[in-house]
Amino acid sequence: MSQSTRSIAKRNIFWFRRDLRLSDNPALLTAIANSDEIVAVFILDEKLIGESGSKRLAYLGQSLRALDESLDNKLHLMVGDQVEVLQELLAKYKASEVHISEEFEPYGVARDERVESAGIKLIRTGSPYAVSPGRVLKPSDRTPYRVYTPFYKAWAAHGWRAPVVAPKDLKLVIPTEKDRNFVDWKVPDGCEITIAGELAAHARWNEFKKSALESYDAERNNAGIDGTSKLSAHLKWGEIHPRTLLAELGSSTSHVTYRKELAWREFYADVLFNNPHTESDYYAPKFKKMRYDQPKEKFEAWCMGRTGYPFVDAAMRQLVKEGWMHNRTRMVVASFLVKDLHLEWQLGAGFFKEHLLDFDVASNAHGWQWTAGTGTDASPYYRVFNPIEQGKRFDVNGDYIRKYVAELSHLGAAEIHEPWKYLAGYSMDYPERIVDHATERLEALLRLTELKTI
Repeated sequence: MSQSTRSIAKRNIFWFRRDLRLSDNPALLTAIANSDEIVAVFILDEKLIGESGSKRLAYLGQSLRALDESLDNKLHLMVGDQVEVLQELLAKYKASEVHISEEFEPYGVARDERVESAGIKLIRTGSPYAVSPGRVLKPSDRTPYRVYTPFYKAWAAHGWRAPVVAPKDLKLVIPTEKDRNFVDWKVPDGCEITIAGELAAHARWNEFKKSALESYDAERNNAGIDGTSKLSAHLKWGEIHPRTLLAELGSSTSHVTYRKELAWREFYADVLFNNPHTESDYYAPKFKKMRYDQPKEKFEAWCMGRTGYPFVDAAMRQLVKEGWMHNRTRMVVASFLVKDLHLEWQLGAGFFKEHLLDFDVASNAHGWQWTAGTGTDASPYYRVFNPIEQGKRFDVNGDYIRKYVAELSHLGAAEIHEPWKYLAGYSMDYPERIVDHATERLEALLRLTELKTI
């Protein structure tokens, strides 16, 4: 059917946000069931563009192209304020409803409230989670969980619906040329990002199931191998739904371990939903009073991957190059920033936000606070990751370090984790350590003691 406004029984809008897919998209099916014809739209707003780093924008651009292809090139890609764009489309196509998947992070909640306050009818179906934030509560007093393990048990007991199939017959309004505002954001020079889109997400999931899922419990922490699903960016943009993954998991140790990792994402979303200030503020307020250093040269060295600690530097360079970082190394570099450099976690979280393809406000804020020891279910502040021993344990042969730190590529497994002990360690201009870990660990514990006396 053309874009003309001739009378039809019912025409509505489907507003894509964090659900850039057709399969297992309940909101899309609801829109189809309630409509004779659908206006499919994604809205690029100033905040989204301004707060997304160049790699994430490049990924989003690719994902939107992939979505448009799956929609037979009928996606309206609009730029502007959401209220104004939706009002324009509602009037243009004589539509009455806007169908969405519900979002729960502070910005998404405020945006949707603003849209509704303008008189736009939003129909919410489903969410980016297997179990929407706010639903899993303690049976004793109906309050949110503050600790992961009991949350996981209750979450698993709550359960989730089975995935729904992709629609077979999409009756879509054909957009006009002026409503096709695609932007070809370029991948920055020297960077490599994963392939975006729903098809790529399912291909990666199938590859992971075939090659690494059965050994996930044993290999997921080893940074030097391809032992994780690497689906975080696909999940962030909703190119695949977590229910799709959960539906294919069994009861083996590896499958249970992977299910628990998916639950961490849902736990952090629940924590942020119930404590929206923790997007950038301390979950445990007392840590505001801790003595922190000011970010200067040491923070710059951390950002550049030139701390002199090979495992830390490899991880930071992977982040800058690929927009992704292995989960084990995310904890190591976070601990190094907070405990070795004595800087506030928000600095690191902000750098991650700039560079991560998979940036998720809840997972980022509370993943950082877990390692920093300032959040819910936190690793105690006195737990300090040893960047040397972490490398020796989770990059035994040094393959991960060698891949990202060219200055150490000539060193063997026995040398690469502590290059300062060997004559060849600095022969290719690798930086000296900016701090001594043993000394800074004691300093971190001293500052914790000071906090207890306040």
